[in-house]
Amino acid sequence: MPANLIILIGIIAGVVILVILVMAAQVLGLWITARFAGVKVRLFGDLIAMRLRRVPAAEIVNARITAAKAGLMLDQDKLEAHYLAGGDVTRVVNALISADKAGIPLTFERAAAIDLAGRYVLEAVQMSVSPKLIETPPIAAVAKNGVQVIATARVTVRADINKLVGGAGEETVIARVGEGIVTTIGSAESHEEVLENPDKISQTVLGKGLDAGTAFEIVSIDIADVD
Repeated sequence: MPANLIILIGIIAGVVILVILVMAAQVLGLWITARFAGVKVRLFGDLIAMRLRRVPAAEIVNARITAAKAGLMLDQDKLEAHYLAGGDVTRVVNALISADKAGIPLTFERAAAIDLAGRYVLEAVQMSVSPKLIETPPIAAVAKNGVQVIATARVTVRADINKLVGGAGEETVIARVGEGIVTTIGSAESHEEVLENPDKISQTVLGKGLDAGTAFEIVSIDIADVD
């Protein structure tokens, strides 16, 4: 073999080795942190491979460390796949931890699907634990005696994890509640009947199952103001 070719091969091999060593040095601290946290990760097979795939190794490993500290063991390949699909790995992991602490059954696949659907999965988990209050704009309706009544309602909703993908949003809930209020007031014999018993509106509207097909469960409907 010609001497020049041997030198060229040696130079190329040296450059490759140097690049690998530089990449290893960049992720060495992350590898040490993961090992001390009890998360098994390979220096070359995982960390350097992630860099070559243009996956942020720090984000994936830190997410695994956070999950491990909370008692959850997550598959690295799934985390990488979610990132490459355009998902927010940190948000999904935080949602899984919150769901686990609250005793809400939530799989990684479900959380990832919710995240990729454009929903804020962590907020959804929090809304499953602590329902959210939504206030409708003033709603005008006319009773049978021809007098107009204006009502405002406060709707308490709880997120339904199983319906977040494909389920309608808050706007639909507000619109349906508004329609229900208009229908209920319109069926009243007089405006006095509505003013004297506004709770009847709440009970009637709540019984219509207005949360069907939405991402929420309506917990309560309260008439905040009526005149």
